[in-house]
Amino acid sequence: MRLSIRHTTNYTFSEPVVHALQRLRLTPKETQGQKILDWRMEYENADPELEYEDQHFNTTTLIAIEPGINEVTVTCRGTVQTEDSAGVIGRHSGHMPLWSFLGQTPLTKPGPKLRAFVRDLSANGGADQDSKLDYLHALSAKIRSEVAYRTGTTGVSTAAEEAVDAGEGVCQDHTHIFLSAARMADIPARYVSGYLMMNDRIDQDATHAWAEAHIDGLGWVGFDISNGISPDPRYVRVATGRDYRDAAPVTGISFGSSEQVLTVKVAVEQQHQQ
Repeated sequence: MRLSIRHTTNYTFSEPVVHALQRLRLTPKETQGQKILDWRMEYENADPELEYEDQHFNTTTLIAIEPGINEVTVTCRGTVQTEDSAGVIGRHSGHMPLWSFLGQTPLTKPGPKLRAFVRDLSANGGADQDSKLDYLHALSAKIRSEVAYRTGTTGVSTAAEEAVDAGEGVCQDHTHIFLSAARMADIPARYVSGYLMMNDRIDQDATHAWAEAHIDGLGWVGFDISNGISPDPRYVRVATGRDYRDAAPVTGISFGSSEQVLTVKVAVEQQHQQ
């Protein structure tokens, strides 16, 4: 499937910026079942300073915001060719060892609510591939059933334990809960940020998040908890990490502005080849 993507991020500052740097993870990965045909990034009131691959093989761009401005816009656009691999990415690669995806982070650290949440799931921590897959599918279904998808109730700093306690959240929260429980079952798991083409519209609400778990004999396998499916050709992987903070599309610091408003517009549509 050939997907055309346009992603616009706009920052409006309440006061002129004295100094600001932004770290962008907005370039899709070249990976199993995914090929980047073209991709470019455009900046208004900002200049690219450096591009590098981070520890998770995420293409990372550092930009400097021009002093004295009140608004910055970053526009990404391009075309990605995807194939159906039934959610299987394959062998592990990257600078981070596989065991690092067993460790909890502040956003995934389980507390009493999360431990109780997974208590009735039969986690088979042995080497049996089918048992691990059964556990992960059951975990995904339980999260989707008992943690309602509801926007505006959580934020980027909401931890998995808090989302379970509230019983609601968005794809980011579903993913953090899944990561926490998978790691408790001794299954390496990581966070994925990217794009999803919805069948009923071109303009999307935002970027999307899902999880990948590492299964012996298969490698990394994807789970979109919020939609209850494995990623298919409608998905584009952009960044991965141990949690949202490792894969966040935009992070940074600024001085000289008391408030900022972020607006994101994402459009994904299929291109029909002639």
